[in-house]
Amino acid sequence: MEAKREEPRVVTLRPVEATPESFAPFGQVIAASPDGDQFGPHDAQLDLSRGIPRFYIMRLESRPLKFSSITHHASVTQCLGSIGGQDWYLGVAKPSIVDGATEQSGGGSAVQSRAGHFYLPPDPSEVCVFRVSGPKFLKLHAGTWHAGPLFKADAVDFYNLELSNTNYYKFITTFSLSGKQLFHLASNKSKFVRQFMTRPNPIPSSTVLLIVDHTTHYFKKHDGVAFVIED
Repeated sequence: MEAKREEPRVVTLRPVEATPESFAPFGQVIAASPDGDQFGPHDAQLDLSRGIPRFYIMRLESRPLKFSSITHHASVTQCLGSIGGQDWYLGVAKPSIVDGATEQSGGGSAVQSRAGHFYLPPDPSEVCVFRVSGPKFLKLHAGTWHAGPLFKADAVDFYNLELSNTNYYKFITTFSLSGKQLFHLASNKSKFVRQFMTRPNPIPSSTVLLIVDHTTHYFKKHDGVAFVIED
């Protein structure tokens, strides 16, 4: 007889309007400024130095106001904004990246990500939600945990500034043949893009999933919690 799966505890969150002051622990809120203004602290303070910047428009569909996982990017100050100024929501928690050497020597509770850095899992009690209204965008501090964008509409287009490898991941399948290691590289889930084979029918040896800068914490799995936004 299968064990009954416990339902997660549902936590209802009420959104706070994103302003430069309210969002400061997590990043910046950038609104329109007069043409000709000089660069200053009111502008997005970006760090795109650890890769190739990627600025693009993404179409998101069916992103209701609930979440049970949260993600951070350690190597970039990501920027997100809705095209047309449609209202949207973002669940967040403060950055929790820590020094790996200190954690290892001190026997701390940090987790090592697949990208290599160490972090403390986000505390469910410290998760909050922001509403972004009108023509403005959010700049996230590197490492800020975020869930979303979420919205009430059926679909919303967002502009997104990150690095070319922020959400890129690939499978590397190793093949063994006559004492040689051959490689089968794949990216974007299981779509193979390059093959290195010298003979047909090699024997698969192992498959490794490499995630460059996309670290996720699963509240439902680790904390027994899921979040619903009420607005």
